[in-house]
Amino acid sequence: MRFDRAAGILLHPTSLPGPEGIGDLGPQAFRWIDFLAAAGCAWWQVLPLGLTGYGDSPYQCFSAFAGNPFLISPKVLQSEGLLTRVDLADRPSFPADRVDYGAVIPWKLTLLDRAFAHFQSAARPELGLEFAAFQSAHAAWLQDFVFFMALKEAHGGASWDNWPASLRQRDAQALQEARRTHAEAMQRHAFRQFLFFRQWAALRAYAIERRVRIIGDIPIFVAYDSADVWAHPELFYLDDQGKPTVVAGVPPDYFSPTGQLWGNPLYRWEAHAATGFAWWLERLRALLQLVDVIRLDHFRGFAGYWEVPAGMPTAKVGRWAPGPGADFFRAVQQALGDLPILAEDLGVITPDVVSLRDGLDLPGMRVLQFAFAGDPEDPFLPHNYIANCAVYTGTHDNDTTRGWFETAPEKERSFCLHYLGSEGRDIAWDMIRAAWASVAKLAAAPLQDVLELGGEARMNFPSHEVGNWGWRMSEDALSESLAARLAELNFLYGRKKNASH
Repeated sequence: MRFDRAAGILLHPTSLPGPEGIGDLGPQAFRWIDFLAAAGCAWWQVLPLGLTGYGDSPYQCFSAFAGNPFLISPKVLQSEGLLTRVDLADRPSFPADRVDYGAVIPWKLTLLDRAFAHFQSAARPELGLEFAAFQSAHAAWLQDFVFFMALKEAHGGASWDNWPASLRQRDAQALQEARRTHAEAMQRHAFRQFLFFRQWAALRAYAIERRVRIIGDIPIFVAYDSADVWAHPELFYLDDQGKPTVVAGVPPDYFSPTGQLWGNPLYRWEAHAATGFAWWLERLRALLQLVDVIRLDHFRGFAGYWEVPAGMPTAKVGRWAPGPGADFFRAVQQALGDLPILAEDLGVITPDVVSLRDGLDLPGMRVLQFAFAGDPEDPFLPHNYIANCAVYTGTHDNDTTRGWFETAPEKERSFCLHYLGSEGRDIAWDMIRAAWASVAKLAAAPLQDVLELGGEARMNFPSHEVGNWGWRMSEDALSESLAARLAELNFLYGRKKNASH
């Protein structure tokens, strides 16, 4: 695919303001779409939308298909009669600037259970029919997911490798009995998914109406403690007990001198190939029902990936193993047509990765914060870009631009200021201007940079297990003057156009 010349903003829905302790798909999300439209930004980029597990990371979800029920808006449920004012009256007091997941999760689950109880006792017939149709349409993944979540709940939240052997190893009789036992819980989890998909569909329809398109994100790997691994163990490198034999990570890099030990199980790519990559095709199809373009995380892993023996304390010890390469993308192209994919081609990039990306004519990524550690030949400097790429001031894994600039080595800061012709007082917008002025077809920035926030607003610090994914914008962050400032840049640099692909 190729982008038309346009601009976008990176913001995960959890970062939206609102009274429920976490951003959601309610009124503030619609207000966000209005802001993008007023600013002339054609694209909204989000992180993965799945149900998060340990560490609250959207890159470690309980399913590669399910939506995150913590994003469901209680305000919308109230407007539909699935919650009452009384249901919302015992809301705890939440911090406004960060998501306190420990407090938010039980509150949201309480509300969702109340909504399900209202649905069961006084459901409108048309809503019941809609719920039944949803379950039928998504049965391919939904049945495994709700069963997995019901079993997880029944075992106190324990990872599936700690369940009884008959359930771990998917003994047919044990599964049949468990389905009967946990039928009510399975319906409850299915209802949460129904609400998420319903609210997201309404938000996306509004975005389309306002000529804003959405870039989604698909992590290359899935979490070990997920419905995907439990239901499809043959697709992963697991031993006889269901434990991973090798896990994912990256070797030492910009973010960590010991590499990043992600710990995800690795794919048996030959098993995927034998099915025509059926699981992956379903995964891509499912996400394309929610978004317009997919940022394919860790694209280099499709050429070759870092394999770490299970049990290693860091990712320093490992080896490069071959990925599925062009065969995978040929299968995707045959099934889906044009590849609506943005390749996240950051990290250790070797010629085979470049060859794979360019052979598929996929846009790659450039990150301005990486541009100033070298010399004028650095590929992240704007004068070295090609048009078919996306430039970001930074991503969710970077510090904010202000935070980066304040802590960068003096040599980098000096090169940056000279390159931008800047005095550094407005560094975030100086970087935004450089990105927007570049030849890259897509220019984007995290909202934190648009708001000129410091390191306290960083979304994620790779290799740090806690303290991530919590940032939220303030209620008054979005203003007409801010939209006008962005709109001016979009006009000046020819980016104020309708999104298309």
